[in-house]
Amino acid sequence: MSDTVAILGLGTMGSGMAGNLLKAGFSLTVYNRTASKAEALVKDGARLASTPAEAVKGASIVIAMLADDKASREIWAGRDGALEGVPPGSVLIESSTVSPAWIAELAQLAPAHGAELLDAPVTGSRMQAAAGQLTFLVGGSDRTLEAATPVLKAMSKEIVHLGPVGSGAKMKLINNFICGVQVASLAEGLTWIERSGLDRDKALSILKNGAPGSPLLAAIADRMASHNYAVNFLLRLMTKDLAYAESEASSCGVHLETSEAARSLFETAIAKGFGEEDMSSVIEPLRSV
Repeated sequence: MSDTVAILGLGTMGSGMAGNLLKAGFSLTVYNRTASKAEALVKDGARLASTPAEAVKGASIVIAMLADDKASREIWAGRDGALEGVPPGSVLIESSTVSPAWIAELAQLAPAHGAELLDAPVTGSRMQAAAGQLTFLVGGSDRTLEAATPVLKAMSKEIVHLGPVGSGAKMKLINNFICGVQVASLAEGLTWIERSGLDRDKALSILKNGAPGSPLLAAIADRMASHNYAVNFLLRLMTKDLAYAESEASSCGVHLETSEAARSLFETAIAKGFGEEDMSSVIEPLRSV
């Protein structure tokens, strides 16, 4: 088996991950539906494939970083999909934020093609991906994770093994549910501050340094205050993640009422044209009311 790695998906996260694999000296093949997004990586030494099936030929590790269940299913199991070309013994790493139901299905498909699956979504956004400072939330066997660890280390600051396949997907949805609710609450709180007559900078300093403070709150507050919505995490993807979280929690008998309220704000922002902006732009429809 070669030491070639394949990455499927070169969006906000995948492109940064691919760049760090090249820096670490891995032989890299990439695939992206919009091939032009691979130009910088190709200049740095990556090989561009025309289909997922072509991308994975000869690869010992295959990583997917895609938008949702639909995109993941198409890349892995669609026409010219990656499962058609994976070598026996390869490790498949699904790092997209997808539903545990799809991970369970993919876990059944992988062995039929002689491959092993890890579900390994990440925490962190664009900046962490570019800096190789992601945290991987991994579900899968110890043996499979051991084989993939050198590749994961090149892109991360931490690898957390949570249990069997599916564990990573579940933890990622819990993580993003709580993040999404925080972002929506901050949007309402900051709008309230701006209309209240309070000094906004002083008010935000109190929130950042007090009990509500967190790295997420600090970063999102700065983006909202400056109206800087350059994408770190797409608003439409957070909306999708909240919907997945609600479905998964429901399967455990938990009703995520706060998620439903937050998702309503995100859906309003999508309807107002902010779906392709950073999730911090969820505040803008509130400001315009």
